[in-house]
Formats: sequence, C-alpha cells, structure tokens
Amino acid sequence: MALTESQNSTRGAWVAFANLAANARAKIGAWLKNSGDRSITQRIAGAAFLIRVFSAGLIYLSQILLARWMGSFEFGIYVYVWTLVLMVGDLSDLGFATAAQRFIPEYSKRGALDLLRGYLSRSRWIAVGSATSLAGIGILAIHLLKPYMPGYLALPLSIACATLPFYSLMQMQDGIARAHSWINVALLPAYVVRHLIMLAIVSAAYLFDLPATAETAVIAVAVALMLTVIGQTIVLNRKLARTVAPGPKATDVRTWLSVSLPILIVEGFYLLLTNTDIIMLHHFRTPEDVAVYYAAAKTLVLITFVHFAVSAAVGHRFSEYHVTNDHARLAEVLSDSIRWTFWASLAATAVILAMGPLLLSLFGAQFSEGYRLMLILAVGLMARASLGPVERLLNMLGEQKVCAVVYAAAFILNLVIGMVLIPRIGVDGAAIATSTALIVESVALFLVTRQRLGMHVFIFGRA
Repeated sequence: MALTESQNSTRGAWVAFANLAANARAKIGAWLKNSGDRSITQRIAGAAFLIRVFSAGLIYLSQILLARWMGSFEFGIYVYVWTLVLMVGDLSDLGFATAAQRFIPEYSKRGALDLLRGYLSRSRWIAVGSATSLAGIGILAIHLLKPYMPGYLALPLSIACATLPFYSLMQMQDGIARAHSWINVALLPAYVVRHLIMLAIVSAAYLFDLPATAETAVIAVAVALMLTVIGQTIVLNRKLARTVAPGPKATDVRTWLSVSLPILIVEGFYLLLTNTDIIMLHHFRTPEDVAVYYAAAKTLVLITFVHFAVSAAVGHRFSEYHVTNDHARLAEVLSDSIRWTFWASLAATAVILAMGPLLLSLFGAQFSEGYRLMLILAVGLMARASLGPVERLLNMLGEQKVCAVVYAAAFILNLVIGMVLIPRIGVDGAAIATSTALIVESVALFLVTRQRLGMHVFIFGRA
C-alpha cells in the first residue's frame, strides 16, 4: 500500500532527526576521545562547572533548610560565623594550594622528580601546621574576648575554628589534584560529598528534634568536613602512588614561599573584598539584614562558578606553556578562557536574574527584598567575568605581587565605601560598595596585564 504524502513527510522528519542525533553523538564521542590540550581543557572546565552547579543546588537546598529551620536570627549568626572561619581557612594553606598549579607542572616538565615528590608531601604538612596554629590562636582569642562579644558567638566560633586543619588540608589537596587535571578528586569532595553529608546530618538533627541553633548547624558542617577530607586523602594518595615514581624527596621551602606568599596576599585581599560586606553588615545592621544579603549574594553564586571552572581548567596550563616558552599555546588558551568565562557568565546572569524573585522566596517571605541587591551585585560580577581568569594568569606568570597590590586597593575601596554607605542606606550600601570595588579591580587588572605582559584581556576589542 502506497504511503500518503503526510506519512512520507513524517518519515522524512524522523530520518532527518535520527541523522542529526547520530551526527551529534559522533561529534561528542570524538570530542571526548580527543587528547588535544584544548579538548582536555574544555572537558575539565565543563566538569568543574557541572560539579559546582550540582554543588550549588545542594548548598542552596541546605541554606533554605537551615533558614527555615533556624529562623533568620540564628541563620544570620551561622552565616557570620562561617564567613569569618572560611575567610581564614582559605588563607591557612599560605597560598601553597594555588602555587601547586605552578610548581607541579614546572617540576614535571623539568624532570625534577625529587622536588616534585617533596612538594606533594611537604606542602600538605605545611598547610596543616599553619592551619593548626591559626586554630589555636583563634580559640584562645575567642576565650580572651568572650566578655566583650555577644554570648551567642563564642561557642559556634570555637567549634568552627577547630575544623581549620581539615579545611586547609582539603584546600591543599584540591590544588594538587587540579595540577594533575584530576578535577573529580579536586572538587567532588569539597563541593558535593561534604554537602551531602552535611545535609544528612542536618536532616537527622531536625528529625530528632535537636536545638535549631547556629551551634547545631556548625557542628553538622564540622563533622561533614572531617569525614570528607579523610576520604579525599585516601583517594589522592592512591592516585599519586600510581603517577609519581617513589624516590628521594627534596625541599625548596624558600622558593615555594617566595611564590606562595604573594599569592596568599592576592587571595586574602580577594576574600576580604568579597566577604567584607557580610562582616560590616554584622557590625552595622541586624542578623536579619545579614541573612537577607547573604541569600541574595548566594543566589548569584552560579555566575562565579563559571570563573571558578575556567580557572580550575587553565591555571596549570598557563604555567606549563610559560615554562616551555610556548607563547602561541599560551595566547590561545588565554583567549579561549576569556571567551568561555564572559559568555557563559552572561547567560548565567540572565537566567538567575529572571528567576531571582522565585529563588529568594524559597528562603521565606522576608527575603524577597534581596532582589534589588542581586541587580547591583550582578554588575560587578560581570565586570570581573569580562577579563576571564586574569588573576590566575598573573599568578602563574610571576606577576603575583602587582596582582596583590590591585586586590589590596580594591579591598580598601570596598571597605571605605561600605563604611560610608551601610550606616546610611543599609544593605544596599554593602552591595554598591562590593560592586564598585569589583569594577575598579577589573579595570586595574586589565591595565596591569596590558602593561606588564603586553596582553589584551578584555572580552571586547581583542585582535
């Protein structure tokens, strides 16, 4: 029986769709098998982004649960405590985690296996020792200052301080894994496993009707962190044993510190730049205001994941191509990283702002006023995205000192504007201060990179 014209048309459409799907599968398969540097870098960046997006869902869910379970006052205390501790934790490795992406490729290319083995081992001990010292100082300071601080802060701060050695070790192992392109070992423990364990503990606390306080939440996070870093250490050690041949270890702590300490300053000022708003709000406003601002800022976090993912993929590439004087590949990966960061960040910004009111309403009715804060903060984040991972480029190519100066200036600007505006206009002042500082920082980094390295890093106007 002859097919009708309609049946022929339908059959033709299905054949065309099947061919299109087959071509897409073939191209994806070829891309996954491609061993070229660009394809590998794209896969690493894609994996890092997907991990951070999935992590964002877990974090967002945990924040919503905590906010609804504890209420805005206790949630604001929890936010303040972990903001302080994570700022210290991100710096407790003395910059060795980021420096790993410079030294590990360099030692591997030079064949300096004794120095490579030494860095892989000693850097972790240095990071843990530094964090342990900071934890002891922090707990002692809390004890001495207890009469002068609100009574609800001392216990959660002390518990959080005790987790610093574990946090620092996780940071250090993240850097080592990234330098080997083991993105799953680097990111899954910190951004997925830890939050899954924390969610399970918080859910158990709710079911067993434990006190809905900041102390309970901090204990849940602390236990999750300790369990996760133990597992990460076991997995990383096994992979290193299969990759790096056993042998003597050499140390060059002076050289390591000469690179890592300026990087530490860069990261420190960036952390201050992006967290000073929370700290200042705590001193000038109520915990409820802190909670609303935190919810708005964290709703925009997907934008920063793009920058994070690209940096994770290209940082060690910058170092590798610089060490081997492969200027063509360096220029290529830099150009790619800027494009990927900007356009993906722009798409993420559009989606998040469109869904902003709905996402904020999940925290509770009182959080809806945070939408205007999202609009202000998005401007600064897009300014930063327009340069790609330029700070990683400067750090990997030996310009970490001038990068630190730029970040210090941006932090001071943020602090000054915040101190002027927050007492007068509240949470809006914090958002304006942070966004303005990010814009000024981006302009300064563009000028520094062009002058010091002769590279044009702005998304538009590139040759």
